[in-house]
Amino acid sequence: MKRRTLLRGTTALGAAGLAAGAAPHTAAAAPSPRGDGAPFRVHVVLFDGVEELDLSAPYEVLAASDYFTDRSVDVRYVALDGPRTVRAAFGTTLRVDHAWAPEQADLLVVPGGGYARRDDPGVWAEIRRGALPRALAQAPRPGLTISALCTGVMLLSAAGLTRGRPCTTHHRARQDLEEQGGLLKNARVVDDGDLVTAGGVTSGLDLALWLARRELGVDTALGLEAMLEYEARGTVWTARPRPARRTDARADEGARTAP
Repeated sequence: MKRRTLLRGTTALGAAGLAAGAAPHTAAAAPSPRGDGAPFRVHVVLFDGVEELDLSAPYEVLAASDYFTDRSVDVRYVALDGPRTVRAAFGTTLRVDHAWAPEQADLLVVPGGGYARRDDPGVWAEIRRGALPRALAQAPRPGLTISALCTGVMLLSAAGLTRGRPCTTHHRARQDLEEQGGLLKNARVVDDGDLVTAGGVTSGLDLALWLARRELGVDTALGLEAMLEYEARGTVWTARPRPARRTDARADEGARTAP
């Protein structure tokens, strides 16, 4: 956290310069700050066998977004079985201090992991156990966005949340996602409103940057990119066109040429 505090000032200045002159990768999404001062509440769902990068990239990006917006951002790890220790795919152990409470979240993020190892802990084990898919199936409500990356999308599929809806996942699970009724889109991030999905492991960075941009504004995403020294990559497929907020010729050209 001290590292972020030290970086905040210089990064914000750099982000301001980027905002003044750089065309975004995709048409700008209008931020949705709440005027009542309510925090943006993010729950990252953990389970045994979860992929380390899948769980850490969205957490890092979204937690750091608090430095680039006036809206408070609260990011926490949660586990269906309540506070406990989770053992990740490569042996990392993490203490999860918060219980499953989607009614208290604005955004759920479901990582993947273990889909190729069907006898080990991970997504397949959670699908067989059934408890997490059932809980996810019951989670949707107005005001909640459910997102997933990599093979975490297959947990949403097992919950019936991707059936008939645009989505994507890790390339090795795409056929399964389609066979289970998902409308596969060839994009790194697929935004279908209250359902947002992303591709393979590293796409967690792009998923989080897109969600920060969508919920907290373009300047927040630019600040994050500068701090992380990472530019969002790949195409974001959106269900509805999002009008650019700038009307000058450069912004218009950027929207036309964005990948």
